[in-house]
Amino acid sequence: MKNTETVFLTLINQHKGIIHKISKLYMDDVEAQQDLFQEIVMQLWKAYPSFKGNSKFSTWMYRVALNTALVFYKKDARKVDKVPLSETYDIEDVSDSQSKEEKLAYLYKAVQELNAVEKALVFLFLENQSHKQIAENLGISEVNARVKLNRTKEKLQIIIKKNGYEF
Repeated sequence: MKNTETVFLTLINQHKGIIHKISKLYMDDVEAQQDLFQEIVMQLWKAYPSFKGNSKFSTWMYRVALNTALVFYKKDARKVDKVPLSETYDIEDVSDSQSKEEKLAYLYKAVQELNAVEKALVFLFLENQSHKQIAENLGISEVNARVKLNRTKEKLQIIIKKNGYEF
């Protein structure tokens, strides 16, 4: 059992960026992102005994993480008492790093307006997944993945322009 835990924790540590990105795509505030991160790790641990190694661990992890995020997102959307807090930022010096962070924040904010499947498509696309890999991860045909991804990109561009985000 200890060896299984060690292997699992090593694999999670190697691929934790996937979980962070999914958490950030599906949840707005930091606390919800942390909750989703923990939920994904827990679901991965529960499902780990069923991982047979027929695919890469990261591919299997994508599927479990995205499914968990979709369920978590639906549960979160049903909560009535969601009240966003206003945030103020104290910006002293604007550097390239801050500019990139701002652009990334705009992208994440725009992605929040997409539905759950569209978020998954964007995430997998940003992870440089091929259309075939996206199709496998989402359980759809490759042609359908290509069409949905193109439509989602167009929708994202419209959202970005509508909100006045500058890239």
